[in-house]
Amino acid sequence: MTNTKLERQIAARLADGGVRLTTARAAVIHSLAAAEGPRSAAELYDDLSGSVPLSSLYRSLAVLEAAGILDPHHGTRGITRYELAEWLSGHHHHLVCVACGAVDDVRLSDAIEAALEHLVGEVTQSAAFAAEGHSLEIEGRCRRCA
Repeated sequence: MTNTKLERQIAARLADGGVRLTTARAAVIHSLAAAEGPRSAAELYDDLSGSVPLSSLYRSLAVLEAAGILDPHHGTRGITRYELAEWLSGHHHHLVCVACGAVDDVRLSDAIEAALEHLVGEVTQSAAFAAEGHSLEIEGRCRRCA
């Protein structure tokens, strides 16, 4: 991994849970850190050019998710895509293509994020619900599928 700060944060988080940062887990993290959005297991396997056996890839995803390193996104067609957890990657939202399943990250301006926070507050207040965060996924068709 080239991002030593990211690697140190993740290694420390894993160590707190008694888990090692194996070569396979580091490869998955490195691939996700370089990706432009959440990736499915199949996409990660292709990205890693088979350097991590498929069974190890699935075990790594499960361990990293349980440790709070990865956030799963259950998208269209039942495909789960993974990305680094928000505490590592920063707050953002997603554009989800209902045709091809692509998921792209999108960061909102401070003004739009503040308006979204306000809406979340209104919705949760009327439902007597204590929000701890939010994520927005907008479904539609990407440029390639439009």
